[in-house]
Amino acid sequence: MKKEFVNYKDLRQLGFGDNQARRIIRLAKKKLIEKGYAFYNGKRVGLVPAKAVAEVIGVPFKEDDNF
Repeated sequence: MKKEFVNYKDLRQLGFGDNQARRIIRLAKKKLIEKGYAFYNGKRVGLVPAKAVAEVIGVPFKEDDNF
């Protein structure tokens, strides 16, 4: 099953370090805010669309990623 939304724990399962995973989520939220999605401006929002994360890391998620 492919998730549409990702949090930092999902990125940790993919092999990113704790701080790096949190930084990726923060950058994805920043890009979403710039695109006009004000909902992601909240401090406690930790789920972001997988497409936004793929845009930040530069690698699209595969269908067989198990997270």
